[in-house]
Amino acid sequence: MSLKLNIATLPILFLLASVANAKPVVFNILKKYGGKVNEDITLPLTNAWKDACATPGQSKVVVPAGTYRLGPVQLNGPCKGPIELKVRGTVVAPGDLSFFKWGSWVSFERVDQLTLSGNGTFDGQGKSVWGKYNGALPINIRFDFITNSMIRGITSLDSKQFHLHVFACENVTIFHLNIKAPGDSPNTDGIHMGRSTRINIIDSKIGTGDDCISLGDGNRDILIQKVACGPGHGISIGSLGKYENEEPVVGVKVVDCNLRNTMNGVRIKTWPASLPGAASNMHFENIYMRNVSNPVIIDQVYCPWNQCKAQIPSKIKISQVSFKNIRGTSQTKEAIKLLCSNEIPCENVEITDIDLAYQGSDGPATSQCTNVNPKIGSQTDLLNRSGSDPDRSD
Repeated sequence: MSLKLNIATLPILFLLASVANAKPVVFNILKKYGGKVNEDITLPLTNAWKDACATPGQSKVVVPAGTYRLGPVQLNGPCKGPIELKVRGTVVAPGDLSFFKWGSWVSFERVDQLTLSGNGTFDGQGKSVWGKYNGALPINIRFDFITNSMIRGITSLDSKQFHLHVFACENVTIFHLNIKAPGDSPNTDGIHMGRSTRINIIDSKIGTGDDCISLGDGNRDILIQKVACGPGHGISIGSLGKYENEEPVVGVKVVDCNLRNTMNGVRIKTWPASLPGAASNMHFENIYMRNVSNPVIIDQVYCPWNQCKAQIPSKIKISQVSFKNIRGTSQTKEAIKLLCSNEIPCENVEITDIDLAYQGSDGPATSQCTNVNPKIGSQTDLLNRSGSDPDRSD
């Protein structure tokens, strides 16, 4: 398939070129700010960021190789020029929740031309709290109102809750990201995104205990490409319709991705008894799955833990959806499930070139379609094989 880059990529490439040609002012937390390996660098990092942010032109804050303790920090703008945080070492969060006075560990807010880089690791110490506390836990890294920016080459390890939370951001590219948490770690979405525009997530590896990527309301022009997902709950749009004043989801492309040993594949989910809303122009193409449960889903009766009025139809309008060239093996007999609202049926749903083999012994894979009349493309085989993995060179 020939794929054109999201239009957001072009400004990012120009930004990369301009940054490469500029010589930044460097703020090293060890050399000037008193930071030391194996000690707490909360104050050195905060002070280095403040000085860098106040510097006209290009600036760079450097956390050198080594292991450091880091308490909750808020790295806010606006700044006087492009700014980079280059983390080459490993920063370790507090395990004690009493350190956290707000809902995240490392947060960036209202920064234009931010770069977060360095191949470093953000260790959230999630094992210290998983299963021991009710309610919301700190997010590893949060981005609010970030524009024209890049996140590249970092690792998020064992976040207490979401690894990355992206809210109200515009024109941001995330690539070469590595997210790691056990498959049973609770509510540890890899990347959760809300009300953001022109976001690219490219060439990244995500293994966690919840959705690898989840898109809430208000997202527009999102590209997810060459993402390896697993373990986890798959790549999800939603859930939608639970809250008042939700904004439409418009324009999502999930292409060239690889899912292995996940609880779900690619899915769109909305609550029953929902408030009105819409999700449109969503396309899933060239997806390879191995040992994936529920590979292809539209679920408009999404009701975990039976905490909803499932008999009342969803009022989220789903339209212009395509699932194309999705291949591999399904862990569940029902490999395609399109359960649309009986009040507002799905429209313009296309299914083409689906080849998913069920690995069980109780017959071939099946599909279910409710309140939707999908367009079945040529060469689509609704799964009349079982047991074998289709030929593929990984």
